[in-house]
Amino acid sequence: MTPGLQGNDYKIIAGLDIGTHNITCAIGKSDVNKSKIKLMGISTINSIGMKKGVIINRDLLIETLEKVISDAERMADLKVSHIVISINGDHIRSLNTQAAIPLHRRNISKNAVEERSINNNDIFQVLDLAQAVSLPIDRDILHILPQEYLVDTLEEIKNPLGMTGRRLEGRVHLVTAAKTAIANLIRCVEELGITVDDIVYQPLSSGLSCLNEDEKELGITLVEIGSSTTNIAVYHSGAVRHSAVIPIGSSSITNDIAVMLQITLKEAEEIKMKYASAKSDMSSSELEIQLSSENGKLKRSVSEKEVSKYVEARMQEIFQMIIREILRTDIKNPLTYGIVLTGGGSELRNIVPLAESIMNVKVRKGDVVKIDGAKDIADGPRHCSVMGLLLWPLHTNDHIRMKKPQDKSFMGIFKKIRHTIEEMF
Repeated sequence: MTPGLQGNDYKIIAGLDIGTHNITCAIGKSDVNKSKIKLMGISTINSIGMKKGVIINRDLLIETLEKVISDAERMADLKVSHIVISINGDHIRSLNTQAAIPLHRRNISKNAVEERSINNNDIFQVLDLAQAVSLPIDRDILHILPQEYLVDTLEEIKNPLGMTGRRLEGRVHLVTAAKTAIANLIRCVEELGITVDDIVYQPLSSGLSCLNEDEKELGITLVEIGSSTTNIAVYHSGAVRHSAVIPIGSSSITNDIAVMLQITLKEAEEIKMKYASAKSDMSSSELEIQLSSENGKLKRSVSEKEVSKYVEARMQEIFQMIIREILRTDIKNPLTYGIVLTGGGSELRNIVPLAESIMNVKVRKGDVVKIDGAKDIADGPRHCSVMGLLLWPLHTNDHIRMKKPQDKSFMGIFKKIRHTIEEMF
């Protein structure tokens, strides 16, 4: 199976969302004339071999990937040979850049000049120049996302194709990642005989599946709360204006509960999922949670309200860090539509009321859109990223994917980027 045409009617796409806590594989089928995809198969398994978005045990990770892909293949009754994967981790960095080129005009007589329309080559050239930034030797560009164009004094142009002028400027959002993290993740998947066609920063894929165009245009922030990191992507005027990784996630809550109650991480995770509330004043002081006792020790218990106090303190810290990142954007009123929460950590009880009370904006949990067959199976906030991977090949505006080399593997794309930059200097 490839994420290309199957016969004449359908396009099959597979996505692999690799997280620290869970790994999910999804397989979808799209009519080439439609924007929606039908979910054919999905599987989720506990992640083994990953920590904070980085591989810590390659063999265990490969075994886990093989199992989750096989389970999804059986459900979809399809064999995967090409796939789109996600990446995460505090090694990811982002920045905004811009570049400009002159639009050469043709002299048709001594006193007359013929205006030339902007073509695709002009757009590609200005975007190539915008990506030519000085990066450390251990980093690669992951995404080149156009924000807007300027033609002479005209601003906020979405598509300058066919316009005329003397100067074309392009502004882009670059996402970079550690070279070794990218390469090792791709090699683990390709060890299974599967070609990686794309690798996507998690909040960008989540944004595809749960945000609509009005939200992106008027201003919204996607917050993906994972196990070991919290990712944010700020959208405004239809483009990503800022993105960042906060090196703290929902596993910190589990760790807090384990330390404060002196219990195992497994028991702490169970208590968090079953009893914890992000707002302690919305939990019960009467409900007692029985804690495990060992070696004849006295039985212990703790109230739901007490546990929720630990949870609320940690979530307040995370939301304060999110606020600081949002304030780093250089746009006015970036949160017209507020905040959308995705990721497994966003399923914490009463997290929306807490976020709204801290941030003073509208907050909602992400729901998967544009995917048929996902309702009640993969429509929760924890599935937004993997569902976005299915939409990515059809809807991305990433400049890296606009001109793919003959070697269509992701490593081939990296070689093309490096060659383009080297030619400029």
